[in-house]
Amino acid sequence: MSEKKGVIYILTNPSFPDYVKIGYADDINKRLQQLNRSECIPFAFRVYATYEVNSRLSDLKIHAIIDKLNPNLRSIENFEGRMRVREFYAMSPEDAYAILAAIAEINGCEDKLKLLPPSEYDAEAEETARDIEEQKKERLAPFAFSLCQIPVGAAVEYFNRNDDKSGLMCKVVDDHNVEYDGKKWSLSALATMLTQSKWGVAGPRYFKYNGEWLNDIRRRLGV
Repeated sequence: MSEKKGVIYILTNPSFPDYVKIGYADDINKRLQQLNRSECIPFAFRVYATYEVNSRLSDLKIHAIIDKLNPNLRSIENFEGRMRVREFYAMSPEDAYAILAAIAEINGCEDKLKLLPPSEYDAEAEETARDIEEQKKERLAPFAFSLCQIPVGAAVEYFNRNDDKSGLMCKVVDDHNVEYDGKKWSLSALATMLTQSKWGVAGPRYFKYNGEWLNDIRRRLGV
């Protein structure tokens, strides 16, 4: 009698974007429902990729490979005197997928590997999580045009793939504000108005200067 087929999965969650969860499930949909019942995490898990296998515990072999490559990637902690070893790894989903892809290629099973595109709901959740993280950074260190070598009078462009206002231009009027439609705005206030967000957004995520995202400029310059 053949063993029931299951999948090794890669899960992502906007609640902790620096980690992926790699494990095994006989029924990936059921496993997803179990994980997403918890009210202890702000966002739901989603399936990034699956790799069909013929035996249980195949994920342990994947864990062993990753642990040998870099033992510091796995989430391990000592809690109340007990070592807790989790299925979470500090790596990008792309890197996790590359490992599965290499294994599938070695075994001649590329057809067993599936990369799943995010649903509209998943994409919105990831976008919300990014906004929350960027708003936190913005509160700690507000964007300053001068530190990013953007002069007063320069034009910056609003861009948002979810609406038709992309391409609107505004002018830098001081270190923290721009002028749009005859009014003075902070980047976050203007982005919130243009996106019609109920919760507010992190402005630098929605503007470009000379074709480069403001946040990318800030990271590139280390400010």
